[in-house]
Amino acid sequence: MTASLRSSDQQLAVDLAADAGRLLVELRSSGPTKRALGDLGDRRANSLLLERLAAERPGDSVLSEESSDDLARVDADRVWIIDPVDGTREYGLGDRPDWAVHVALWERSGDPARSRLTAAAVSLPALGVVLGTDDDEVYAAPVGNGSVDGGGLLEPRSGSRPRIVLSASRPPAFAEAVAEAVGGDLVPLGSAGAKVAAVVRGEADAYIHAGGQYQWDSAAPAGVALARGFVAVRVDGSPLEYNVAETYLPDLVVCRADLAGAILEAIASTW
Repeated sequence: MTASLRSSDQQLAVDLAADAGRLLVELRSSGPTKRALGDLGDRRANSLLLERLAAERPGDSVLSEESSDDLARVDADRVWIIDPVDGTREYGLGDRPDWAVHVALWERSGDPARSRLTAAAVSLPALGVVLGTDDDEVYAAPVGNGSVDGGGLLEPRSGSRPRIVLSASRPPAFAEAVAEAVGGDLVPLGSAGAKVAAVVRGEADAYIHAGGQYQWDSAAPAGVALARGFVAVRVDGSPLEYNVAETYLPDLVVCRADLAGAILEAIASTW
């Protein structure tokens, strides 16, 4: 794989996440009921991503939350792993920023241990931000009346204690132990993409999860985090594996490298 194609794949990931985000913000401002908005957003964003990938990378496979899983992907060399709306509930509420669009590319290597995510982008459409694998944020404001504020996912810090983001509805059993181990505070937040983005953007210091996820929930966020020097692993410290037949990938830790040891030890002591 040439460096130019890798760069092109990364740019495509950013462009797709941005374009799907624009569509979703415009759709949200066009007036569907909250009940209809989530389903409609899932369908429309999925169609956009699939059509663009079919046109621009016709030989690649795709694993999407919103499409039937073709297990032929397991033998493919290049697989795009996408979540058209990560945090459909938060998106459907109409006034929350903690939802995302995920686009990632997994590539096979001659050494199976080196098969990995090679491109990734997480769009935060309500903020007008796309995070890629470098240190920049791409501003991706929508055309039209999208309510994009360019702000943050969390309120500014009031102290120096580490922030640990987690699910409000499914906090892991080890959450309190982790908070105690690092002297931190637990902060609920919406989608997986938004939680990892909060860590990458410096608004939080760690994200812990054990309530059930799938490959599309973590592939793009993990790809972005790993490329930027953060730790992204299973709760037992083992690597995250993608493009395997089982799409269920239930747990995740993303954190600053200096916190990883204490967090994983705290989880091991209670898990």
